[in-house]
Amino acid sequence: FAFKPRSINLTTMSSAAELNSSCPVSGGDDSTNGGQRWLPPNHDSRCTFRIDKPVCESPHLHQKRKERPKILPDILHHIGNTPLVRVNNITKEEGIECEILVKCEFFNAGGSVKDRIGLRMIEDAERSGRLKPGDVLIEPTSGNTGIGLALAAAVKGYRCTIVMPEKMSKEKVDVLRALGADIVRTPTAASYDSAESHIGVAKQLLNTVANSHILDQYTNPSNPMAHFDGTAEEILEACSGQLDMVVLGAGTGGTLCGVARKLKQRCPDCLIIGVDPLGSILAQPDELNATKVTGYDVEGIGYDFVPTVLDRSLVDRWYKSNDVDSLRMARRLIRREGLLCGGSSGSAFDCALRAVRDFGLGAGKRVVVLLPDSVRNYMTKFLSDDWMIERGHMPDPEDDPSLGPSHAWMSVRVGSLDLRAPLTVAPDVSVSETLELFNRESIDQVPVVERSSGAIVGMATLSNITSRIIRGSLAPTDPVGSAAFDKFTKVTPDAKLGAVSRRLDTDHFVLVVQQQRQFGSAGEAVREFVYGILTRIDLLNFILKMQE
Repeated sequence: FAFKPRSINLTTMSSAAELNSSCPVSGGDDSTNGGQRWLPPNHDSRCTFRIDKPVCESPHLHQKRKERPKILPDILHHIGNTPLVRVNNITKEEGIECEILVKCEFFNAGGSVKDRIGLRMIEDAERSGRLKPGDVLIEPTSGNTGIGLALAAAVKGYRCTIVMPEKMSKEKVDVLRALGADIVRTPTAASYDSAESHIGVAKQLLNTVANSHILDQYTNPSNPMAHFDGTAEEILEACSGQLDMVVLGAGTGGTLCGVARKLKQRCPDCLIIGVDPLGSILAQPDELNATKVTGYDVEGIGYDFVPTVLDRSLVDRWYKSNDVDSLRMARRLIRREGLLCGGSSGSAFDCALRAVRDFGLGAGKRVVVLLPDSVRNYMTKFLSDDWMIERGHMPDPEDDPSLGPSHAWMSVRVGSLDLRAPLTVAPDVSVSETLELFNRESIDQVPVVERSSGAIVGMATLSNITSRIIRGSLAPTDPVGSAAFDKFTKVTPDAKLGAVSRRLDTDHFVLVVQQQRQFGSAGEAVREFVYGILTRIDLLNFILKMQE
């Protein structure tokens, strides 16, 4: 069930039609593939819901909260009813006197707040007759909504395709694949209205996959309604209606909007604080969004358009978050409070501390901060010191003058080592010839490099070739290019040994490459050529030599 999004014919798209009056903020397509209508994710909302009207006059279908049974019929019954936990150590360290509670949405079955909307959108579509057995769900998402949908689809028997930007973590991709979802990746930098964006590609797939639907978290009223009926009710019940401030990050805006609407009805004096990352445009006033930042590492919040379901008028004050403070705070929540949360949780909590000080909330006041997802999705990202240092979110320990002369090697450039120029092989050299080369030269890995362009195809290693021959997926006569893999670390000669040593904790080697600027008829291009291979034994020998 593989897709090639770039080959899909855009001319088959049909124009947007009038919104269904019974669903003022509707999903993105009709219940069949014929006569589909695509509603842009930022079209003007025609929702007639008003917080000054009773729920019985709401244009939406509402659900009452259900008590969780002692034995769950299936895992979908483990969505919602997440715990509210008091923060103790960080508030004490920060001199905060008010009570801060965190709503731990990572206790949902799929690990995030988006499980709520994934299930609600599917169930509402089933009730309306839109979804039928055997149908296919397609959803553009940053990952968590995809996991929520894929989880519900796995239990209910639907096929699921998730379209997500390349920046999203490998862990999210692995979870989605485990749940049986098909995945299409799109360029992170693509504008939301570009044909190559995750939204644009999902739109194309909708017109090529039979019996498919985009439930569309950006425009679907089931998104905020899941939080109006569920999340907000849980908070109000746990706090007995005594609440002074709620802090929520904004992505699609469904969580923020759904919770805020309920609180404005039932607890009108409660302050609603919205959190939006630098580089996003959701915050108001617009002057807050002025920045030179064009991207951010925190996932799941912020957009380059205002989703239909986000009613920004509900927010009393917006705060802009940044990667450094957000990711460090997420690690602090894990270390000091034992809350295994994701990076956007750090954004919300860091801004909550700022808001508490700005509004002067002291003893006797209560603040709730929503923590959207789990650290499970980011084990190779902000939980890793190496990743944090590489991205500039933590200081590099090799720059610490207190380390002393025994660690002087950490600041030495890789180019200072006496690395031999390695042998390389062309992609068309056979596997058997490569193995003979390994034996003759007493090596166990070799770069595979194109003859004409000099482009690095990958690395051929003895261990990888051996395992593939044993499995029967590689023959001695096959070209070695088919056995090369590109999942290895590349560094330049200017890289410091301290950073490289952390890579060698997990990698057997790093490939040292030199970059070369080349001008041609097509303009300037940057080419890479192999400078050397650095192994653990090379590093150890250098350190011992320095300490003699």
